[in-house]
Amino acid sequence: MRVDLHIRSAWPSVTCTSPGVAIACMSACRPDNRQRRPSTIARQGVCMQTVRVELWWPTVTGPTDARPLKVRISDDIRAQIETGALRAGQQLPTLDELCRQYLCSLAAVREALDLLRQQGLVVTRQGVGSFVRERPSARRHGIERYSRSRWTAGRAVLIAEAEAQGHTASQILRELAEVPAPADVAHRLGVPDRTPVWVRRRTTMINDRPNQLADSYYPLDLIREVPILREENTGPGGGFARIEDSGHRLTQISEELRARMPNGPEIVSLRLPDGTPVVELLRTTYSGEHPVEVMRAILAGDMAEFAYTFPIPD
Repeated sequence: MRVDLHIRSAWPSVTCTSPGVAIACMSACRPDNRQRRPSTIARQGVCMQTVRVELWWPTVTGPTDARPLKVRISDDIRAQIETGALRAGQQLPTLDELCRQYLCSLAAVREALDLLRQQGLVVTRQGVGSFVRERPSARRHGIERYSRSRWTAGRAVLIAEAEAQGHTASQILRELAEVPAPADVAHRLGVPDRTPVWVRRRTTMINDRPNQLADSYYPLDLIREVPILREENTGPGGGFARIEDSGHRLTQISEELRARMPNGPEIVSLRLPDGTPVVELLRTTYSGEHPVEVMRAILAGDMAEFAYTFPIPD
């Protein structure tokens, strides 16, 4: 929108940089006056100049947009990241460039970047700038990932699924121990609370970044039948293959998921940005009607994708 109007001004040029409004004079411009607002200059009352006023709003804003300015800016940058206009690893414009782009103060830009960091979308390197965060994620195909053809062929579930999506996967063994069963694990194994069970704790990695903490609990009578589960390396196909080798055919898997905020150790272990949630997954594996394993996995929320395909029951 453009309008011509008269402003009483001490100089023949006025430019206002307040958010959402740009004012440019039709006559010569004095650089030292670029930050003065029209209301301030008008009070000086020296001469009368005709100026053209152009009111405009960046693409993310509008005259009726009630969102705070920092939210409008962060939402616009987030949209650019999600559509691929800003790619993973790409550097964002400088603070000054963002101020000019969004016609706002430095404080508003900094608050917008704080929101993006809390959302896990941006990382800032001291003295260098802000960059779009790289977020490798491996989609968990809920039913297909447990196909017997994968682990009986000697490939662990995680490795096979990640490689099929072009990622590299690995794991770090954190603990092998006999421990009292937590209440929720004991309930799913069908044993009294704090019954001794065997646990294998691992941290799994996707493209060298931690994506989940996985703790598998086994009844001790199963461990006596499958002693290799006590070892660091369970061999080709992992624990599932060894359980079936012992004569326990796996017949059913139940998964329960819930999203929540992480605790302190989870934030550190998974290298989670501020404000990033986790997904807690409880998996119970059965041989016939008997549970043989309960796994608790804590997945980094910004790296987790889930896909399920199944027939519709009658």
